[in-house]
Amino acid sequence: MTTTDLPATGLRARHRAVLPAWLATYYREPIELTHGEGRYVWDAEGNRYLDFFGGILTTMTAHALPEVTKAVAEQAGRILHTSTLYLSSAMVELAEQIAALSGIPDAKVFFTTSGTEANDAALLLATTYRRSNQILALRNSYHGRSFSTVGITGNTTWSPTSLSPLQTLYVHGGVRDSGPYARLTDAEFIAACVTDLKEMLGQAEGTVAALIAEPIQGVGGFTHGPDGLLAAFKEVLDQQGILWISDEVQTGWGRTGDHFWGWQAHGRAGPPDVLTFAKGIANGMSMGGVVARAQVMDCLGANSISTFGGSPITCAAALANLHYLLEHDLQANARRTGTLLRAQLEAARLESPIVREIRGRGLMLGVALTDAAAATAVLEHARSLGLLIGKGGRAGDALRITPPLSLTEDEAREGADLLIEALRRAAAGTEVAA
Repeated sequence: MTTTDLPATGLRARHRAVLPAWLATYYREPIELTHGEGRYVWDAEGNRYLDFFGGILTTMTAHALPEVTKAVAEQAGRILHTSTLYLSSAMVELAEQIAALSGIPDAKVFFTTSGTEANDAALLLATTYRRSNQILALRNSYHGRSFSTVGITGNTTWSPTSLSPLQTLYVHGGVRDSGPYARLTDAEFIAACVTDLKEMLGQAEGTVAALIAEPIQGVGGFTHGPDGLLAAFKEVLDQQGILWISDEVQTGWGRTGDHFWGWQAHGRAGPPDVLTFAKGIANGMSMGGVVARAQVMDCLGANSISTFGGSPITCAAALANLHYLLEHDLQANARRTGTLLRAQLEAARLESPIVREIRGRGLMLGVALTDAAAATAVLEHARSLGLLIGKGGRAGDALRITPPLSLTEDEAREGADLLIEALRRAAAGTEVAA
């Protein structure tokens, strides 16, 4: 008997036997997703779910989007791989479009295979350009799983080692609803965080390379400071030539509804020097990248290539996906359906004893709960009702709501109703259905 002949019920045991113990899965009884269409997915047992997580914000437009699957299939029939040692018209075209959309003047683009690798490359650029290994990061942040990005991740749940090639200095600003500045007005909060930043720069006694910040903290539970905070930071950073890296792995491509990039909520002082992206750009294909001012991007003195970054097949997917996103104005749809969804969740918050706060914007919404146990219970109840959501927060006490950006208003209402019912069942201590 081959492994493919083994019953599906043994898949979890096989997973445990050959994959790392630290590779987390959702649910008391993990599920295998086998196919999807639009905003829905099906598991191996034939159960249908409304997908409000999108493979961790990665199925950005829709499951099995015809335009993307067609582009991938056609490219796969020609050639799958070449590497950056050869010219690629698809890679150049995609880079041109992303550079123009980024808002960064004189921009160049480097493609990677993930957000982790994109942030890793951004750190390499910043530390080389500034000749410094000092990095400023926000508390409660998450920037990836590589050795360097773990070292700048402020959310200790996702940081397995304190060893790092970088000296990381953490500043306030990512969390609005807790900590010493929680009761301040937005203007007072920004002023206090700027003071903290200046104090940290004074203590650093060196040339800091860059500040890296998520406009909305993804894994951190969709927390964020007031609009304009990062602009106020940039005004201080610019005085010393310190770079601003905007980690747009989760906030990019119009997901927040109000802006195409998260940094634009903080754009008063101009665009970031470096922008990183990944997740949804290729609608599930493995792609990330860095956009930077040419002077910063070209600062590396050694040769380099990318074996898989910007491959023909991922670029084909990304070009088709980006065209669909822009042609159908999915940013506006995220704003419209996100507003509807948030209104229903805000109404439910007033009646639920386990909901503390609704966070985020557009189709990047967070539901902060009383504790991690409540979040786990809601996650399980939502699955049993036919809704997939995510979880995050430093204490694992926040729900993450990130449907594909083509979500319809009817689907937004359906998902809200299912989530509200899951919250009700969790608050009542109802046993989770099998």
